[in-house]
Amino acid sequence: MGKKQSSESNVRVLVVEDEESFVDALTIGLNREGFDVSVARDGQEAVNLFGAGHFDVVLLDLMLPKVSGLDVCRLIRAASDVPIIIVSAKGEEVDMVLMLEIGADDYVTKPYRLRELVARIRAVLRRRESIDHDHGEEDQILRGDIRMDVDARRCFIKGEEIKLRKKEFALLRLLLENPGRVLTREVLIDRVWGNDYVGDTKTLDVHIKRLRTLIEDNPKAPAHITTVRGVGYRFELTKASK
Repeated sequence: MGKKQSSESNVRVLVVEDEESFVDALTIGLNREGFDVSVARDGQEAVNLFGAGHFDVVLLDLMLPKVSGLDVCRLIRAASDVPIIIVSAKGEEVDMVLMLEIGADDYVTKPYRLRELVARIRAVLRRRESIDHDHGEEDQILRGDIRMDVDARRCFIKGEEIKLRKKEFALLRLLLENPGRVLTREVLIDRVWGNDYVGDTKTLDVHIKRLRTLIEDNPKAPAHITTVRGVGYRFELTKASK
Protein backbone atom coordinates (compact mmCIF):
# COMPACT_ATOMS: atom_id res chain seq x y z
CA MET A 1 0.00 0.00 0.00
CA GLY A 2 1.29 3.45 -0.93
CA LYS A 3 2.39 6.03 1.56
CA LYS A 4 -0.44 8.13 2.94
CA GLN A 5 -0.35 11.86 2.46
CA SER A 6 -0.23 13.58 5.82
CA SER A 7 -2.79 16.23 4.83
CA GLU A 8 -5.35 13.55 3.99
CA SER A 9 -4.61 10.80 6.48
CA ASN A 10 -7.61 11.82 8.61
CA VAL A 11 -10.00 12.67 5.76
CA ARG A 12 -13.05 10.42 6.05
CA VAL A 13 -14.89 9.51 2.84
CA LEU A 14 -18.33 7.91 2.80
CA VAL A 15 -18.73 5.84 -0.37
CA VAL A 16 -22.38 5.10 -1.15
CA GLU A 17 -22.38 2.41 -3.85
CA ASP A 18 -24.13 -0.92 -4.35
CA GLU A 19 -22.02 -2.31 -7.21
CA GLU A 20 -19.36 -4.48 -5.59
CA SER A 21 -16.94 -4.12 -8.51
CA PHE A 22 -16.88 -0.35 -7.98
CA VAL A 23 -16.80 -0.65 -4.18
CA ASP A 24 -13.72 -2.88 -4.09
CA ALA A 25 -11.69 -0.91 -6.61
CA LEU A 26 -12.67 2.46 -5.15
CA THR A 27 -11.94 1.47 -1.56
CA ILE A 28 -8.50 0.14 -2.45
CA GLY A 29 -7.68 3.17 -4.60
CA LEU A 30 -8.80 5.75 -2.05
CA ASN A 31 -7.01 3.94 0.77
CA ARG A 32 -3.82 4.08 -1.26
CA GLU A 33 -4.32 7.84 -1.64
CA GLY A 34 -4.51 8.20 2.14
CA PHE A 35 -8.27 8.50 2.65
CA ASP A 36 -10.21 6.73 5.41
CA VAL A 37 -13.09 5.01 3.61
CA SER A 38 -16.45 3.78 4.91
CA VAL A 39 -18.95 2.07 2.61
CA ALA A 40 -22.74 2.09 2.53
CA ARG A 41 -24.34 -0.31 0.04
CA ASP A 42 -27.85 1.15 0.09
CA GLY A 43 -29.49 4.49 0.76
CA GLN A 44 -30.77 3.67 4.21
CA GLU A 45 -27.36 2.48 5.37
CA ALA A 46 -25.86 5.70 4.01
CA VAL A 47 -28.26 7.85 6.02
CA ASN A 48 -27.61 5.80 9.15
CA LEU A 49 -23.82 5.88 8.79
CA PHE A 50 -23.76 9.60 8.09
CA GLY A 51 -25.93 10.33 11.10
CA ALA A 52 -23.76 8.23 13.39
CA GLY A 53 -20.33 9.48 12.35
CA HIS A 54 -18.29 12.33 10.94
CA PHE A 55 -17.38 12.47 7.25
CA ASP A 56 -15.47 15.05 5.23
CA VAL A 57 -16.84 14.13 1.81
CA VAL A 58 -19.55 11.85 0.39
CA LEU A 59 -19.30 9.94 -2.91
CA LEU A 60 -22.91 9.15 -3.75
CA ASP A 61 -24.31 6.86 -6.43
CA LEU A 62 -27.82 7.69 -7.68
CA MET A 63 -29.26 4.23 -8.28
CA LEU A 64 -29.50 2.72 -4.81
CA PRO A 65 -31.72 0.18 -3.04
CA LYS A 66 -34.10 1.19 -0.24
CA VAL A 67 -33.55 4.97 -0.41
CA SER A 68 -32.69 6.68 -3.69
CA GLY A 69 -29.52 8.69 -4.17
CA LEU A 70 -31.65 11.81 -4.69
CA ASP A 71 -33.28 11.40 -1.30
CA VAL A 72 -29.97 10.58 0.38
CA CYS A 73 -28.52 13.79 -1.04
CA ARG A 74 -31.47 15.82 0.20
CA LEU A 75 -31.31 14.30 3.68
CA ILE A 76 -27.56 14.83 4.05
CA ARG A 77 -27.73 18.38 2.73
CA ALA A 78 -30.55 19.25 5.13
CA ALA A 79 -28.30 18.30 8.04
CA SER A 80 -24.82 19.25 6.83
CA ASP A 81 -22.80 21.24 4.29
CA VAL A 82 -20.36 18.34 3.78
CA PRO A 83 -19.19 18.18 0.13
CA ILE A 84 -21.21 15.69 -1.93
CA ILE A 85 -19.91 14.30 -5.21
CA ILE A 86 -22.43 12.39 -7.29
CA VAL A 87 -20.97 9.29 -8.96
CA SER A 88 -23.35 7.84 -11.50
CA ALA A 89 -23.75 6.54 -15.03
CA LYS A 90 -26.36 9.21 -15.64
CA GLY A 91 -24.89 12.17 -17.51
CA GLU A 92 -27.82 14.07 -18.99
CA GLU A 93 -28.06 17.78 -18.23
CA VAL A 94 -31.42 17.38 -16.53
CA ASP A 95 -29.81 15.11 -13.97
CA MET A 96 -26.94 17.52 -13.38
CA VAL A 97 -29.34 20.43 -12.88
CA LEU A 98 -31.34 18.42 -10.37
CA MET A 99 -28.22 17.34 -8.50
CA LEU A 100 -27.00 20.91 -8.14
CA GLU A 101 -30.43 22.13 -7.08
CA ILE A 102 -30.62 19.65 -4.21
CA GLY A 103 -27.13 20.47 -3.01
CA ALA A 104 -24.52 18.31 -4.73
CA ASP A 105 -21.11 19.93 -5.17
CA ASP A 106 -19.85 17.99 -8.17
CA TYR A 107 -20.78 15.21 -10.57
CA VAL A 108 -18.63 12.39 -11.99
CA THR A 109 -19.92 9.91 -14.55
CA LYS A 110 -19.05 6.23 -14.80
CA PRO A 111 -16.70 4.93 -15.97
CA TYR A 112 -14.22 7.33 -14.40
CA ARG A 113 -10.49 7.43 -13.79
CA LEU A 114 -9.46 7.21 -10.16
CA ARG A 115 -6.98 10.04 -10.69
CA GLU A 116 -9.79 12.37 -11.81
CA LEU A 117 -12.04 11.37 -8.92
CA VAL A 118 -9.27 11.94 -6.37
CA ALA A 119 -8.55 15.35 -7.91
CA ARG A 120 -12.20 16.31 -7.56
CA ILE A 121 -12.27 15.14 -3.94
CA ARG A 122 -9.23 17.26 -3.12
CA ALA A 123 -10.73 20.22 -4.97
CA VAL A 124 -14.04 20.22 -3.05
CA LEU A 125 -12.14 19.84 0.22
CA ARG A 126 -9.93 22.85 -0.58
CA ARG A 127 -12.93 24.93 -1.61
CA ARG A 128 -14.70 24.06 1.62
CA GLU A 129 -11.68 25.18 3.66
CA SER A 130 -11.45 28.52 1.87
CA ILE A 131 -15.09 29.47 1.39
CA ASP A 132 -15.53 30.97 4.87
CA HIS A 133 -12.66 33.36 4.17
CA ASP A 134 -14.16 34.64 0.92
CA HIS A 135 -15.88 37.73 2.26
CA GLY A 136 -15.70 41.22 0.79
CA GLU A 137 -15.93 44.63 2.43
CA GLU A 138 -19.36 45.51 1.01
CA ASP A 139 -22.18 44.46 3.35
CA GLN A 140 -25.10 45.22 1.03
CA ILE A 141 -25.31 45.04 -2.76
CA LEU A 142 -28.27 46.73 -4.42
CA ARG A 143 -29.06 46.31 -8.12
CA GLY A 144 -32.60 47.41 -8.86
CA ASP A 145 -34.96 44.77 -7.46
CA ILE A 146 -32.05 42.64 -6.26
CA ARG A 147 -30.68 43.11 -2.75
CA MET A 148 -27.89 40.96 -1.40
CA ASP A 149 -26.88 40.89 2.26
CA VAL A 150 -23.31 39.64 2.00
CA ASP A 151 -22.59 39.03 5.69
CA ALA A 152 -25.85 37.18 6.30
CA ARG A 153 -25.59 35.35 2.95
CA ARG A 154 -29.16 36.26 2.02
CA CYS A 155 -30.59 37.50 -1.25
CA PHE A 156 -33.92 39.18 -1.99
CA ILE A 157 -35.79 39.76 -5.26
CA LYS A 158 -38.52 42.41 -5.04
CA GLY A 159 -38.46 41.96 -1.27
CA GLU A 160 -38.85 38.18 -1.36
CA GLU A 161 -35.98 36.04 -0.20
CA ILE A 162 -34.62 33.44 -2.60
CA LYS A 163 -32.69 30.43 -1.41
CA LEU A 164 -29.21 30.12 -2.90
CA ARG A 165 -26.58 27.44 -2.44
CA LYS A 166 -23.10 28.62 -1.51
CA LYS A 167 -21.71 28.61 -5.03
CA GLU A 168 -24.88 30.13 -6.47
CA PHE A 169 -24.57 32.95 -3.94
CA ALA A 170 -20.89 33.45 -4.74
CA LEU A 171 -21.56 33.47 -8.48
CA LEU A 172 -24.42 35.96 -8.29
CA ARG A 173 -22.43 38.15 -5.92
CA LEU A 174 -19.52 38.27 -8.37
CA LEU A 175 -21.83 39.26 -11.22
CA LEU A 176 -23.56 41.93 -9.13
CA GLU A 177 -20.23 43.40 -8.03
CA ASN A 178 -19.21 43.83 -11.67
CA PRO A 179 -22.26 45.31 -13.43
CA GLY A 180 -21.81 45.85 -17.15
CA ARG A 181 -18.51 44.00 -17.19
CA VAL A 182 -18.03 40.80 -19.15
CA LEU A 183 -16.68 38.07 -16.88
CA THR A 184 -15.06 35.21 -18.74
CA ARG A 185 -15.87 31.62 -17.94
CA GLU A 186 -12.32 31.15 -16.71
CA VAL A 187 -12.59 34.09 -14.29
CA LEU A 188 -15.96 32.94 -12.96
CA ILE A 189 -14.76 29.38 -12.42
CA ASP A 190 -11.53 30.54 -10.79
CA ARG A 191 -13.27 32.99 -8.43
CA VAL A 192 -16.21 30.75 -7.48
CA TRP A 193 -14.83 27.20 -7.69
CA GLY A 194 -11.11 27.92 -7.27
CA ASN A 195 -8.19 27.45 -9.61
CA ASP A 196 -8.00 23.78 -8.61
CA TYR A 197 -11.36 23.06 -10.31
CA VAL A 198 -11.29 19.86 -12.36
CA GLY A 199 -13.75 19.49 -15.22
CA ASP A 200 -15.39 21.44 -18.03
CA THR A 201 -17.54 24.59 -17.92
CA LYS A 202 -20.88 22.78 -17.93
CA THR A 203 -21.24 23.14 -14.17
CA LEU A 204 -20.97 26.93 -14.56
CA ASP A 205 -23.68 26.93 -17.25
CA VAL A 206 -25.99 24.91 -15.01
CA HIS A 207 -25.54 27.39 -12.16
CA ILE A 208 -26.23 30.32 -14.51
CA LYS A 209 -29.39 28.59 -15.72
CA ARG A 210 -30.51 28.09 -12.13
CA LEU A 211 -29.86 31.76 -11.22
CA ARG A 212 -31.84 32.93 -14.24
CA THR A 213 -34.88 30.94 -13.11
CA LEU A 214 -34.69 32.77 -9.79
CA ILE A 215 -34.05 36.38 -10.81
CA GLU A 216 -35.27 36.79 -14.38
CA ASP A 217 -38.84 37.61 -15.36
CA ASN A 218 -38.27 35.47 -18.45
CA PRO A 219 -35.36 33.05 -17.95
CA LYS A 220 -35.42 32.08 -21.64
CA ALA A 221 -34.82 35.71 -22.62
CA PRO A 222 -32.71 37.00 -19.71
CA ALA A 223 -32.47 40.75 -19.22
CA HIS A 224 -29.98 40.69 -16.36
CA ILE A 225 -27.57 37.76 -16.67
CA THR A 226 -26.74 37.79 -20.36
CA THR A 227 -24.47 35.51 -22.35
CA VAL A 228 -21.52 36.91 -24.28
CA ARG A 229 -21.10 34.12 -26.78
CA GLY A 230 -17.72 32.44 -26.70
CA VAL A 231 -16.55 34.57 -23.76
CA GLY A 232 -18.68 34.42 -20.63
CA TYR A 233 -21.48 36.28 -18.85
CA ARG A 234 -22.41 39.83 -17.85
CA PHE A 235 -24.85 41.41 -15.43
CA GLU A 236 -26.73 44.04 -17.43
CA LEU A 237 -27.54 47.43 -15.96
CA THR A 238 -31.07 47.77 -17.32
CA LYS A 239 -33.17 50.79 -16.47
CA ALA A 240 -34.83 48.83 -13.70
CA SER A 241 -31.46 47.81 -12.29
CA LYS A 242 -29.77 51.19 -12.07
